[in-house]
Amino acid sequence: MAKITDITKPIDLLHHAKGTGHKRLQKPVYMNFMPPCNSACPAGENIQAWLDDAQAGRYEEAFQQIVKDNPLPAIMGRICVKPCETGCNRNHIDTTVNIHAVERYIGDLAIEQKWKLPAPATKTGKRVMVVGAGPSGLSAAYHLTRLGHEVEIFEADALPGGLLRWGVPEYRLPKNILDAEIHRILDLGIRLHVNYRIHDLLKEKEARGFDAVYLSIGGHLAKKQEIPGESSIPTFHAFQFLRKFYNKELPAMGTKVIIYGGGKLAMYIARIIKRLGLEAIVLYEGDRKTMQANDYEADDAMDEGVDIQFLHKIKSIDGQVVLVEKMEVVKNKPASTGEEISMEADSIIFALGQEVDTSLFHSVEAVQTKPDGGVVVDANRMTGYAGIFAGGDMLPGEQKSSTNAIGQGKKAAKYMDAWLMGTVYEKPPKPPTAGYKRLHIWYQTEAPASAQPRQKPELAAQNFNEVVSGLSEQHAQYEAQRCLSCGNCFECDACYGACPEDAIIKLGKGKGYEFNYDACTGCSICFEQCPCHAIEMIPEPENVS
Repeated sequence: MAKITDITKPIDLLHHAKGTGHKRLQKPVYMNFMPPCNSACPAGENIQAWLDDAQAGRYEEAFQQIVKDNPLPAIMGRICVKPCETGCNRNHIDTTVNIHAVERYIGDLAIEQKWKLPAPATKTGKRVMVVGAGPSGLSAAYHLTRLGHEVEIFEADALPGGLLRWGVPEYRLPKNILDAEIHRILDLGIRLHVNYRIHDLLKEKEARGFDAVYLSIGGHLAKKQEIPGESSIPTFHAFQFLRKFYNKELPAMGTKVIIYGGGKLAMYIARIIKRLGLEAIVLYEGDRKTMQANDYEADDAMDEGVDIQFLHKIKSIDGQVVLVEKMEVVKNKPASTGEEISMEADSIIFALGQEVDTSLFHSVEAVQTKPDGGVVVDANRMTGYAGIFAGGDMLPGEQKSSTNAIGQGKKAAKYMDAWLMGTVYEKPPKPPTAGYKRLHIWYQTEAPASAQPRQKPELAAQNFNEVVSGLSEQHAQYEAQRCLSCGNCFECDACYGACPEDAIIKLGKGKGYEFNYDACTGCSICFEQCPCHAIEMIPEPENVS
C-alpha cells in the first residue's frame, strides 16, 4: 500500500489541474478513498481488502477479514441481495465482480477447514441478553462476545436461525451450511436457550442479572389484508405455510395454488409449490418495476415454470372462484382500471409482507413502536428504556434483508459496548467514495465475470437441491483479480514509472510509495496515471484563499 493521507471528510478544494510551471500550486498526496462495494455493503464489510487476500490465495486471511464484520460468509454468499455488486465500478466496463460468489467460496472453505473465529477479548464482567437467534441477534451476540461481554440468546423456536432457517428454502440455503456457521458462533462461549419465549422482558432481565438487552425478534408476522370470502377456500399466510411445510404438516392444497404478493417471500413460496408438483400462480397488483423481489428472484421463478401475473389484485373469493381486478400503474403506484376477471384456484397463500410482534413490549411502556410494529430507537440504537436496544427487521424504515440485519447487529453491539462501559460510541467519518468517474483506467480491463454453475430450471423445479453451485478455486481467484482496487493503491508502479522528475520513492513490496516534494513540480502526471485514484492533487497552503 502507498503511504497515505487518511481522508476524514470531503475536500472542497480538489481540482485536476495540469502542469503548473515553476511555482508548484498543487502537490500529489496518496490517499485512501472508499470503494463503492464497501460503501454499499449493509454489513460494512471491507470487501476490497478480502478480495485482495483472495486473489493472492490467502483464503484464511480473507476469512478473518470478512468475519471482522460478518460472521456468516457462507450464508451471505448465497442469499445476500448484493448491493455491493450493484455499486461495483466494473459495471461501467463489462460486468460486476461476482463478489458474493467469492465470499461463498471463502465461507465454504472455512467450514471445510474448520477455521475458527477470533477469540473474545478480556472479559468485561458485563452480561447481555439477546432476544431472537436470527441473523441480527446472532451478529450482535457475536460482536458483543468479541468485545468481552458475556452473552445469552433466548430463542422461541426449537432451533436458532430465525427466518434463515424457516424462511429461506433449502434450494437456496442448505441447512448444513446454516448449522455450521451458527455453531461456530456459539462455540465462542455464547449460551443459547431454545424453546424459550420471553413474556415479561424486564422481569427476565432483572431475574437473570443482565446489564443490557438486545431485541431482534424480526418480522415474523405476515401482513394481513381482509378479502371478502377468503374463508370459503383453504388460505394460508406466508409464515404459516412455511412453518407447516418445514414441519411436514401441510394439508391438502389441491393442484392449483395462488400466491398473492410480489416480494422475495412470494418467490420462495411459489418455487416451493412448484417443487411439490403443484401449479403456482403469483398475483401482484403492481408491475415488474414496482415489484419488491429482485429481478433475478422473479427470473428464476419464471424459468422454473411459475406463472407471475402482474397488475392483478384480488377483490373477493367465492369458493374456488377468485375475482381479480386488473390494475395499471399511475405515478409508480397501482391504480384500478375497473376491469375484472375470474380465476380458479384450490388454495391461496398470502405473502404481502412482514410485521413485528409487539406483545413482548407491552410490559415496558417506555419502548415505543410504530403502527407496523417497528421499534423506535435513538441515534445510539437504544429504545426509550435505558439499556434495552433493538435492531434488524424490528427497526421501522429499514430494508428487510439478512445482510442489513447482520449490519444492524454489528452497529448495535458497538453502541451497547460503549453504553455498558460508560462511554459514547462515535461513528468514524466516512471517506469519499471512489466512483467510476474518479478512476483513470489506461489499460485493457475487459474480463467477463465467471458464471456460477446451476441446475437447469426444468430439473431444479423437481428437487430441493441447491440450485446455484459455488465457484472453483480457479474461478474464485479470477473473480477476485477482476477487482479494480477503486480508491486504494495496489502498487501497480504507474505513478513511479510516469513521474518525469523521479520524485516518487518505492518503499518496498507492501509498503507502497512516498513523494520527494523537493523534486516534485506538481505536474499531476502521477495523478493522471493512477488507475484506481489513490492519488489526489491538493492545493498548496499558500495558494488556498
